[in-house]
Amino acid sequence: MTSSETAPLRARAEIDLAALRANVRALRALAPGAALMAVVKSDAYGHGAVPCARAALEAGAQWLGTATPEEALALREAGLPGRVLCWLWTPGGPWRRAIEADVDVSVSGLWALGELCEAAAAAGVPARVHLKADTGLGRNGCQPADWPELVAEALRAEADGLLTVVGLWSHFACADEPGHPSIQEQLGRFREMVAYAEEQGVRPEVRHIANSPATLTLPEAHFDLVRTGIAVYGLSPSPELGTPADLGLRPVMSLKASLALVKQVPGGHGVSYGHLYTTPGTTTLGLIPVGYADGIPRHASGAGPVLVDGKLRTAAGRIAMDQFVVDLGGDEPPPGTEAVLFGPGDHGEPTAEDWAQAAGTIAYEIVTRIGTRVPRVYVNVKTEQDG
Repeated sequence: MTSSETAPLRARAEIDLAALRANVRALRALAPGAALMAVVKSDAYGHGAVPCARAALEAGAQWLGTATPEEALALREAGLPGRVLCWLWTPGGPWRRAIEADVDVSVSGLWALGELCEAAAAAGVPARVHLKADTGLGRNGCQPADWPELVAEALRAEADGLLTVVGLWSHFACADEPGHPSIQEQLGRFREMVAYAEEQGVRPEVRHIANSPATLTLPEAHFDLVRTGIAVYGLSPSPELGTPADLGLRPVMSLKASLALVKQVPGGHGVSYGHLYTTPGTTTLGLIPVGYADGIPRHASGAGPVLVDGKLRTAAGRIAMDQFVVDLGGDEPPPGTEAVLFGPGDHGEPTAEDWAQAAGTIAYEIVTRIGTRVPRVYVNVKTEQDG
């Protein structure tokens, strides 16, 4: 939904594209010697992939990153230019569609290399490949013991004109924990695996390992390209690294809803399923018309903060599928009054990090899980509006 349309009154997620562009510029300034990738996987962490990708490119991002091929192809179908890297592949591809759409692909093992080479031969176009090294995260990526074989097979396919190895990369396990011993261990292993591949004849355009926390705190990990995800959306990768403001970032998403009902109830009245909350005395209850079907975490029942009528309130009792209740303490704002679940925090509203703390999770999950029933409303779409 664009800013020119009227959002339904029930709820909306406002996406501030000026904030996103400012975040991209701030991140580029932190890694001036490297290109910047804006990671827009999972619908841009819940913010809307195409509008956010476009804004990131406008602010100087040279690359876009996705997890699934479908995400990468959707960017191309929307007409977005530039380099796009896709890294989460399963047998069956769609390798050929990605090659023909000019998408860079990641390869972690021989099965993927084989399927990719078949697709490249069928397409008649060499694939652009990033070989991924498992330097210690233990998820995707090639183990050091298997790296020589993967490198050799990739070089053989390159000699046959089926692909070009354009990238060597890896991913940190604990870059959001400053000083964790695994960080330097992984950096050392990455340098060794890159050096081996280059000694064998690989000539990568980009070597990359830095995610958002490494971009913010580890200049020695920037190499040729930094892959920024959560920081693009103005959230801190970890409270240990500081608040968004500490890091020079501004949260991009604000989640708002309209009060659906305000009513007076007596003391001793149970509220929501299981009566986990009982009113301590005569009070007023406000109904917030969003719930876990909209991505509001049920784990934040009894703790999730909301700004209503200038005052911070707390989810009273269980958060249900479509709604939850706040105790307004006798105040009687009219139905339709705006309730702000989270935003940048400028006006006393909670932040995504506050909801993460309430739910025992991370801010990444709070924004990414906001569901499709909540329309995204884009503000500051035009670049000339940037301050």
